[in-house]
Amino acid sequence: MKNELCERLGIEFPIFAFSHCRDVVAAVSRAGAFGVLGAVAFSPEELERELAWIDEHVGGKPYGLDTVMPAQYIGREQGQMAKEALEGMIPEAHKKWLEDLLKKYGVPELPENVDEFEGLLGWSLSAGRAHVDVGLKHPIRLLANALGPPPVEIVEDAHKHGLLVAALCGNVKQALAQKEAGVDIIIASGYEAGGHTGEISTLVLVPQVADAVGKTPVLAAGGIGDGRQVAAAFALGASGVWCGSVWLTTNESDCVEPLVDKLLVARSQDTRRSKCMTGKPARQLVTPYTKAWEEPGSPGTLQMPLQFMLTANAMQRITRHAQSGAAGSAELLGSAVGQVVGMMNKRKPAGQVVSDFVQEYVETVERLRETLPE
Repeated sequence: MKNELCERLGIEFPIFAFSHCRDVVAAVSRAGAFGVLGAVAFSPEELERELAWIDEHVGGKPYGLDTVMPAQYIGREQGQMAKEALEGMIPEAHKKWLEDLLKKYGVPELPENVDEFEGLLGWSLSAGRAHVDVGLKHPIRLLANALGPPPVEIVEDAHKHGLLVAALCGNVKQALAQKEAGVDIIIASGYEAGGHTGEISTLVLVPQVADAVGKTPVLAAGGIGDGRQVAAAFALGASGVWCGSVWLTTNESDCVEPLVDKLLVARSQDTRRSKCMTGKPARQLVTPYTKAWEEPGSPGTLQMPLQFMLTANAMQRITRHAQSGAAGSAELLGSAVGQVVGMMNKRKPAGQVVSDFVQEYVETVERLRETLPE
């Protein structure tokens, strides 16, 4: 499984694990793969603490940082739009509708001693830049960006620090734009993927992107749940895989237990792309919350970053309510997750997920060798 990309990053296996949980990132890297911390949920101060912890627990193994610097969002054209100005763009009707929905399901307000989650974190160029500045102070080996090619100046800064730059795409046009921007690794994310994703399936997208970008390494993303799919990714022209959903149910995951329980029994058809999370299409677990945004009477979703600013408090309240264990408390609880959730039916240590991927990959390749003519 080892290839040139592994040599460039100093890893054994080209398995890239995206996670918002530092424990998962460290465990995956220690197992010989490559953990990537998602920065979007953290303030710069929080991200500094998370990366410092990883530095101490990763055993000297390489890891990376994922930021979100959207190519398009409200306020980008005006530069750094003040948070207060953005908040003023959220209609009162949306706020009332959402509050009524929470009351319908008995979701209480946050206690006074709990800090409210910041709804603007990560969903703008300025926030992404702040995350990059923090990351460059740590021994990260890769900087990844979702939702479009990273700004040229950030690519240049990363390269000056000896980092590789990766970016996600959902079609060939996006992949070529990222290559033009100087991106070193193209992550072809198929329709099956959790979170923000496009319209083309992984099986179709990966070979198209691989053919289009030539020698630039491609990672296959979307529907990667075991070693058979890793082998398929290589067959399609990828140099490795990028996966996020499978780590949500690992022992190290920081997902609350009621959410893990829901994910372990969910089927692939229990996910749906919706704009209700961030304002852009993102695949997530279907819940009464996601359905409510599509029903008559819904005010409709807002553009990024307004949608997440509107819903951040609600998501925090739903999660805390689910942790309370009260009857029906987990009903609204959901998560970004891909169709591979139908294969996630057992808790495992993250390191075992890596070793299982490798063993299944080897078995698959051996089985395929037997089909070759003598």
